[in-house]
Amino acid sequence: MNYNEVLEYLYSRLPMFQRQGKIAYNAKLDNSLAMDEYFGHPHKNFRSIHIAGTNGKGSIAHILASVLQEAGFRTGLYTSPHLKDFRERLRVNGMLVPERNVINFVKQNKELLEKIEPSFFEMSVAMALKHFSDEEVDIAVIETGMGGRLDSTNIITPVLSVITNISMDHSIYLGNSLEKIAYEKAGIIKPGVPVIVGETGKETDHVFIGKARETGSEIVFADHNFSSEYSFMSLNGLQVMNIEKKGGEGYPELKIDLAGLYQRRNVITALQVIEKINEIEKRISRESLYKGMKLIRKNTGFRGRWEVLGNNPLIVCDNGHNREGLILVMEQIMQTAWKNLHMVIGMVNDKDLANILPLFPAEANYYFCRPDIPRGLDSRILREEAAKHGLAGELYDTVKAALDAANQQAGKQDMIFVGGSTFVVAEVL
Repeated sequence: MNYNEVLEYLYSRLPMFQRQGKIAYNAKLDNSLAMDEYFGHPHKNFRSIHIAGTNGKGSIAHILASVLQEAGFRTGLYTSPHLKDFRERLRVNGMLVPERNVINFVKQNKELLEKIEPSFFEMSVAMALKHFSDEEVDIAVIETGMGGRLDSTNIITPVLSVITNISMDHSIYLGNSLEKIAYEKAGIIKPGVPVIVGETGKETDHVFIGKARETGSEIVFADHNFSSEYSFMSLNGLQVMNIEKKGGEGYPELKIDLAGLYQRRNVITALQVIEKINEIEKRISRESLYKGMKLIRKNTGFRGRWEVLGNNPLIVCDNGHNREGLILVMEQIMQTAWKNLHMVIGMVNDKDLANILPLFPAEANYYFCRPDIPRGLDSRILREEAAKHGLAGELYDTVKAALDAANQQAGKQDMIFVGGSTFVVAEVL
């Protein structure tokens, strides 16, 4: 089996939530625990940082991995979903897991996979933990899937747990209130392990405080200690922030190579995590922190967050896909200079369109498309629902056709935005 044949085998044999939805969701840890035991509990061979939350966990994971790498740690990074290549999920010091490792993992463990029948996500977590152990990483940054308590990654005991924020997303799986969703995310808090919560919330703080009290874990809210009122883009394309710290030295002129204005929130959470790690390790110098922040994309291959794909017209993609994430993306679109706005939009079929579509600007020209996955929402349904909110545009069979049409229609002073789903963004990168 070559690499492509192995992927085809995995996609056909193992249910994959990103492609198929609910059928691939296993609300139990039995498969993950069974594979962990089979491989000899590889996660015990390295330290880890565990990240859950609704928005920002991917950005924070990549920020932390970049800074840790610059500080001299051999760093593993596990994130999901991937955009173009499955191997994006597993990196060591920014390097993708080699194709031969993926092939060997499947060939050597085919009998186990066919016996246990894990989901695609459960399999990828097991592969990641074994890979990080085999590669003898010092520390791994591990992002949960959509949950926490019953997430496949929750078999680990990290040195630090991180919960970014809570908003309404995946409600049919995690609960129909912020409090219920917070309960699921709080499931990653382990006995005696400190937890960093990125953003406070009236409906969720008590959930995290109660869980931390129950487990005897120190809890710190990052936005109690750090703040950033503004940022600006430098001439060389870096976002420059002034981060203030309550009762201490802040981080003036901190530069990151990510252009999304919402990254200010994520940087604040990451800084709190780094300072807490430094209480244990004392290995992350200010110099390596600043350098790691400046080289996030170079060090980790991070893509798809307010990424500029072209100029004249300006083409930007962003994989924000829930209400809170899209609010921030739309704010940045409206702060960007353009003569006419073109929106290439596609979504998956389990999104609450009535909650999301009112966020989109009515003055834009829309190019409705369907991402090329089984969960992709029919573009005709998307256009019909969008029309109820005053959004008008044409239908296209593919994401590529929609983007090509937008490029043909747009003038040099216009803006084309591509998004609505991670899978739409994946198709244009």
